[in-house]
Amino acid sequence: MALIIVIGSLLTVAAIVTTAYQALVQDFEDLLTQRQILEAKRTSEQVDQRLQLRLNALSAFAAQLASTEQLPDPVDLAAALGRQTTLRDLLPAGLLAFDEKARAVAENIYVPDRVGTQYLDRPHFQEALQSRRPVVSKPIIGRTTGKPLLSFLAPIETDDNDLLGFVGGILDLSETSLLSGHRQSDRQPSQSIERIIDTANFLYVDSGQGSRRLEPLPPPGADPLTDAALSGITFGQVEDHQGQTLIYATNHLQRLGWVFVRAVPYEQATTPARQSFFRFFSISLLITLGLAILSYLLARSTMLPLDRMTSRIQRMAEHPDSAMRLRETGLPELKSLAGAFNRLLEERDNLARLKDNFMSSVSHELRTPLTSMTGALKLLSSGTTGPLNDQSQAMANLALRNADRLQLLISDLLDFNKLSDGSLKVHIQSEPLQPILDAAIADNATMAAEHGVRLESETGVSVNLLCDKHRMRQVLDNFLSNAIKYSPEGGTVRVTAEQHSPERVRVTVSDQGSGVPDSFSNSVFKRFSQAETGTARSVKGTGLGLAISDELAKLMHGGVGYYNNQGAHFWIEVPVSGNTGSPA
Repeated sequence: MALIIVIGSLLTVAAIVTTAYQALVQDFEDLLTQRQILEAKRTSEQVDQRLQLRLNALSAFAAQLASTEQLPDPVDLAAALGRQTTLRDLLPAGLLAFDEKARAVAENIYVPDRVGTQYLDRPHFQEALQSRRPVVSKPIIGRTTGKPLLSFLAPIETDDNDLLGFVGGILDLSETSLLSGHRQSDRQPSQSIERIIDTANFLYVDSGQGSRRLEPLPPPGADPLTDAALSGITFGQVEDHQGQTLIYATNHLQRLGWVFVRAVPYEQATTPARQSFFRFFSISLLITLGLAILSYLLARSTMLPLDRMTSRIQRMAEHPDSAMRLRETGLPELKSLAGAFNRLLEERDNLARLKDNFMSSVSHELRTPLTSMTGALKLLSSGTTGPLNDQSQAMANLALRNADRLQLLISDLLDFNKLSDGSLKVHIQSEPLQPILDAAIADNATMAAEHGVRLESETGVSVNLLCDKHRMRQVLDNFLSNAIKYSPEGGTVRVTAEQHSPERVRVTVSDQGSGVPDSFSNSVFKRFSQAETGTARSVKGTGLGLAISDELAKLMHGGVGYYNNQGAHFWIEVPVSGNTGSPA
């Protein structure tokens, strides 16, 4: 029943939203089209205002020159043009003065053969001569410069309306853009396209590619957006060669004969509608799923507590040290089950404590007679009690080695018990690094020789460590004994020390064995773990050495780790002492 309700609700919501989706897309499409029309018109108006600003400034200058009954001489005109700093900024390509016959008589920027040239054949000069009003030309090619220009003209007239001449200004379209202010304030999305087309000369004034050079229009059919802008249809949709649909709008600036084109991908209309669709559908889906989940929870109210108990039991099995207990709540049967499991955990903890106490007691009891046996064997092996024949000497040496090994195993068990109950103490002080490494190499040389392995030491630093010297040696001995055991005969075990950071030194013990198996990577520093359980090597230790090393490093405010690189590389990091003199 819950599934039927959910599916029916989803189908109903999908039908409603799908019906409204097309209307949403159409509304967003109309809004986007109107926005492009307004943006194209705004751009056109801004350009027109900038043109008018230049004409007004030029007309004000022309009125200053008309204060006399005749045009000033060329020298005075050139001086007057040079003083017009505002006009120079507005018309940086040049300012000129013309006589009444449109002949250039003065300029502020020298261009060869420009002064003396008559420009009456230019349409904008003829228009200014007839209308006696300021005019701006359509884009023209400079007669002497050969550059694309806009020419601004303002007549110089006396109070009696006698024409004395013209003052003109030039704007180089290849160097100055009329759209610079508009582009700085434009905050349209980067996906929008803006182009400016000179319809008289069939040029891109702005191709929308960031270029400030005039570029010829592509041939018909090469750019659908340009073809649509020149078709006379002021707005609509067009598909480019990549199959992307664009919504475009145009605006025509009569004064220059320019067409301003703005376009955006059709996706900007469908994306908001699609987002609204998914938002409404998601909310409806969440409400429907919420109702379904509530029904499901009510139906399974008696099963979920059991599932939670099962999950906790699994976590406890994976983490035996966890002290988590099941809550004895819910139905009577579940409470009884939780109580029985909690009692089982208490029995398990009691057995663990009994085991630890037993191991500690046995280890202590074994240590005393073992110490006596080791001392006696050392006396025998050294010949203090009298010379031994070769066979007796070999047997005494073998017994002594096994006694030493048993002594180490018992020490590991005792240390681990102390670490487990928090009673192990370390005495941290400033200790020189090199003597610790030298002693570790020397004490493990005999074992290395028995396995046919060479020991080497490379120390790149000379510092003091903040550590417990005895425990630091214990960690290095564990690393070295493992490296010797797992190195091939004739291999090399190398001990290196380097400044891993300004505050820490890393000591690394490297072997040339097969490395730590990937399947064992998560258990390397766990107690009673050995990488080759079941093989001959697995019986050579308790599996506590690396676990003890990990705990000892933490007590010394350091850390341990390893990596594989043509062998196993085990390292310990400990803090550096600021005292480089004698130990504190």
